Amino acid sequence: MTSNDAPVPSSGSEGLDPAVPPVLAEVVRSGFLEGRHRGSLVLLAADGSVEYALGDPAAPVFPRSSNKPMQAAAILRAGLDLSGERLALAAASHSGEDFHLALVATMLAEHGLTPADLQTPPDLPLDPVEAEAYLASGRVRERITMNCSGKHAAMLAVCALNGWDRASYLDPAHPLQRLVHRVIEEAAGEPVASVGTDGCGAPLMAIGLTGLARAFRSFVLAEPGTAERRVADAMRAHPEYVAGTRRPDTWLMRELPGTLSKMGAEAVQALALADGRALAFKIEDGSTRALGPVLARALELLGVDAPVVARVGRAPLTGGAVEVGEVRAAF
Repeated sequence: MTSNDAPVPSSGSEGLDPAVPPVLAEVVRSGFLEGRHRGSLVLLAADGSVEYALGDPAAPVFPRSSNKPMQAAAILRAGLDLSGERLALAAASHSGEDFHLALVATMLAEHGLTPADLQTPPDLPLDPVEAEAYLASGRVRERITMNCSGKHAAMLAVCALNGWDRASYLDPAHPLQRLVHRVIEEAAGEPVASVGTDGCGAPLMAIGLTGLARAFRSFVLAEPGTAERRVADAMRAHPEYVAGTRRPDTWLMRELPGTLSKMGAEAVQALALADGRALAFKIEDGSTRALGPVLARALELLGVDAPVVARVGRAPLTGGAVEVGEVRAAF
């Protein structure tokens, strides 16, 4: 907001039906409360206990791409020897930058595969800057450009390694997807509540936000050499392959040593710090503009004090190309 804007009190959720999720973020334009984003959130202490909760973090949600570390761990358990940038890309929602697409193509070729084997829907780069450059160069939507292509390349590679059917690798009954199901349940410490289909076509397992936070905590605290720790280490060492050069997950893993962070579509976020403190939340309406402010406030409540927190939390609103407001946390 500008310096002349009067403060607007937090709307909270007092007096509302307890079944209605609380307000996690407010949209303030020119000093006027223009909108609210509701959702649920959970913070875990270093010992794994629930330190703070809003809404119903036990209710199942589709974590979307926040499930990718568990999917990557299943791929390792199935025998594919990935490490470094390749393993980070297997857990990625990449931005579609040239280095992402080049490594996906290399991973496919290393196992006798091509981009035509991918069952991702043709798409543009996820990053808007990359998408504009991509279209300006005359290229069209491709399967390899879809942000989940690294995960799909790794899934296809492990199928080729084990002699599993590649045409049905996205079937929930496929051996790989049954293993993913098991790994998610083990990491979350709870049963999968429902199985759906993600935007990329892969099976999508629903768990509670508390289970999602527990899963991320278990990855950062896993014993060295385990599949879970290998995934966490690769993501933290190569965060630009997990996200991209202009993405908050990358900034957080670069600037908060030992942090594991992964957002998911429909405004889901999960994160674990090196000592086991963890968080997970979902904005009910799926608005990603509320992700940064809510994440920054959650990190503050976990005791994180670093410049990157303010950077992640900044969500200005503009009017006539001038900043006139903000999306801000409301808890």
